Amino acid sequence: MFVGVFYGLASVCGLLYFYTRSATESNDDPQFKSFQRTYLIVYMMAVAGDWLQGPHVYALYESYGMSKHQIEILFIAGFGSSLLFGTFIGSIADKFGRRNNCLMYAILYGGACITKHFGNMPVLMIGRFLGGVATSILYSAFESWLIFEHNTRGFSDSLLGTVFSNAALGNSLIAIISGVAAQFVAERFGFVAPFDLALSVLLIMAVIIMNTWPENYGNEKAPIKESFEKATRAIKEDPNVFCLGLVQSLFEGSMYTFVLEWTPALSRAAGDVGIPHGYIFAAFMVATMIGSSVFKLLQQHERPESFMRYVLLLAAVCLSMPIVAPDNLGLVFGGFLVFEMCCGIFWPSMGCLRGTYVSEETRSTTLNLFRIPLNLIVIFILWQNFSMISIFKFCVFFLFAASIAQHALFM
Repeated sequence: MFVGVFYGLASVCGLLYFYTRSATESNDDPQFKSFQRTYLIVYMMAVAGDWLQGPHVYALYESYGMSKHQIEILFIAGFGSSLLFGTFIGSIADKFGRRNNCLMYAILYGGACITKHFGNMPVLMIGRFLGGVATSILYSAFESWLIFEHNTRGFSDSLLGTVFSNAALGNSLIAIISGVAAQFVAERFGFVAPFDLALSVLLIMAVIIMNTWPENYGNEKAPIKESFEKATRAIKEDPNVFCLGLVQSLFEGSMYTFVLEWTPALSRAAGDVGIPHGYIFAAFMVATMIGSSVFKLLQQHERPESFMRYVLLLAAVCLSMPIVAPDNLGLVFGGFLVFEMCCGIFWPSMGCLRGTYVSEETRSTTLNLFRIPLNLIVIFILWQNFSMISIFKFCVFFLFAASIAQHALFM
């Protein structure tokens, strides 16, 4: 069933991709195409450096003799460092340059890869701290650089949505390719090999950034403390920014929790039958790619402020399947696939909304402030010993709350 679903989704994804290319706005402007290519090449390498590390990090820790509790502590350290240092890093990006911050991403994540060569808890903990800060940069500085350059060049808002949609589609494709590449090198050179491959990709990315990206800033004259205060004030005083941050934190908190829980949920539903993790992950990524194509179609008729209300409600219903029908494999797996499609719509939609409502001078700082509640959500759930059903109840509640916040933004 899982294999058939994967190939079926891949066929739908291909057809939908070619249909959206003809049905949505096209742009033959060579300057836009060149700009989009310049951004996407770097962004694809940035997410590849992240995806290559994911499949084998748990296995690597186990090979070093780490207990389940020690591994959980290491994961919590990553989210904790993103929580503690992410906002500071965002302010640095606004003051000292988004391009420089993206280069810092390569340095920090590359350093995290190097620590994986040591089966030592303190060294691995340093690696998790570096990786947590790097993740904050990945989800703020790259987008901040893109929006500034897009607006400076005078391209339309709809074309910004096109870039975000293509980035989401490419991200899913890179995830599949990275998973295969990581498995290939891990089987031949050991569990640390995928991290060496990620380090190589990050170094090449840094060279490309230095040679193709101009620098841009938020407010380079403002002290870091002032940028932080302005971003905090905007969230408190502007209901649009507050609702946007709430939607992002609640959805992404649920999404990261789902990443930890889909395996036990499907294993329970499948009973004694083993589940093919590789095909399931690939099917999830293809479903996300379908979602990014659906976003292009939705954008032709409605603003994201409107249609995201229904997407968030649908996501909540999808993650309720392990609660209402935990032993029905078809319903649980189907719900998870539709949830991944919602993720594919969510990413470009939120990119467009942040481009509309978040101030340019404190953009990176604000985006990292948005990540504080999401990190708290994941840390809280990891720290507690909740049952799988209880965890999905939390996710459904968060997603319903996100839909209410999205409706408030729409109003």
